[in-house]
Amino acid sequence: MSLIDLLRMSSGNLKRRKLRTFLTVLGVVIGTASIVVMISLGLGLQKSMYEDIEKSGGLTEIEVSAEDIGGMEGQASSSSDEEKLITDDIVEQLKGLDHVVYASPVLNVQAVALKGSYQGSVDLYGMSHEALEQMEIPLAEGGKLPTENSGNLELVYGNMVLQNFTNKSGSGGYWDTGKLPDIDLAHDTLFLILDQDAYYQSNSGVMGGGTEEESSSVPKVAKKYSVKVSGVVEGGIEDWNQFSYNTYCDLETLKTVLKKEFKGRAIPGQPTMKNGKPYSYFVYNSAKVKVDDLNNVDDVSSVIRDMGFQTQSNAEYLESMKKQSAMIQAVLGGIGAISLLVAAIGIANTMMMSIYERTREIGVIKVLGCDLKNIKQMFLMEAGFIGLIGGVVGNIVSIIISVVINKVVTGMGAEAGLSGGISYIPVWLVLVSLGFATLVGMVAGYFPALRAMKLSPLAAIRNE
Repeated sequence: MSLIDLLRMSSGNLKRRKLRTFLTVLGVVIGTASIVVMISLGLGLQKSMYEDIEKSGGLTEIEVSAEDIGGMEGQASSSSDEEKLITDDIVEQLKGLDHVVYASPVLNVQAVALKGSYQGSVDLYGMSHEALEQMEIPLAEGGKLPTENSGNLELVYGNMVLQNFTNKSGSGGYWDTGKLPDIDLAHDTLFLILDQDAYYQSNSGVMGGGTEEESSSVPKVAKKYSVKVSGVVEGGIEDWNQFSYNTYCDLETLKTVLKKEFKGRAIPGQPTMKNGKPYSYFVYNSAKVKVDDLNNVDDVSSVIRDMGFQTQSNAEYLESMKKQSAMIQAVLGGIGAISLLVAAIGIANTMMMSIYERTREIGVIKVLGCDLKNIKQMFLMEAGFIGLIGGVVGNIVSIIISVVINKVVTGMGAEAGLSGGISYIPVWLVLVSLGFATLVGMVAGYFPALRAMKLSPLAAIRNE
């Protein structure tokens, strides 16, 4: 019996009992859709976690930190302390490590920005031009990175910086009213105050703090720096990424301005010696190290830790995230597999009923001299067709359900804190589910096919 004959007979037998075939296929549809949708939720969660990692700096970036330098004010300088501080010399050592693409110090300064009746806190990060380029900060149209060693501060604002501005009149800011201040970061000139103590003391006395002797050393009027806008991070006020709340500037320019602003005084956040005098060099809050490959991150981190520093990278969390994701997918896939198991039982039942109804037909085929393998192949094809059709329809249903889920999640993303879909169906999942559904159908039909082969031809012909 040729393959064409087997296909014709198998499809004809399925059409003979349309309702029963439909109900059996329906079971496979439900089972396939359950598995695909459940696994797609796990894959969507994994995809979302990976996207969050990319937004947080990727997998090949290491953040190097030491002890809190803010808590070291008043401590004497010693060789043991210096080894724990991130200085220019340490950064040069980091640059010389194997597999390091670049290393840049990060100087974090808190400042106050003013524009008309609005004031806001600014988290200012001074970094080298090379580091800013390597970070690939997504800038809105017309934006550029700050000019290197320009002498005047040029700032790149995060797209969410305006959330931290409030009205001096006390009418509140974005978090109170839900309205943004009337400021265009891309075009307006803002004033920056680096000496926050002087500013707040001269205005209301708030945050002046300290002893009377310390207060008397703070200027009554804080100097205002007119800063230029270099660029704004791309995105709306709710489009978060790792750059959204930060403000960036050229490191050397920031150091120059800080030295002028706090000439003869300790720069806030910088450690001092026991006599209260500042160090002759800058101590940085952290350093960013970019590694050439993910496989080398652990080795580079280990070397840096041996130098006496703390390291943190997203690669450290990758393995645990993979394990958690695999467990979630296994649980969700197992739940869906129960439905497909029930469908497999339905296929086996359908094939057994088909054998009972076609016993005489099987006997005639055997008497005519057809190979027993042909009988087995015919029933396996019928079961495989049921699985294949159910898999195709099940995947279509899964895609529709996935689209609906993602639309609902996107629609209520603002309230739920989600920015995208939670169901993700890759092409390989569709192909695997199709093959699996077909395989389940054939496995379910295997034992009924064996029974058909073992029927006695004479007994089958006599059967009514």
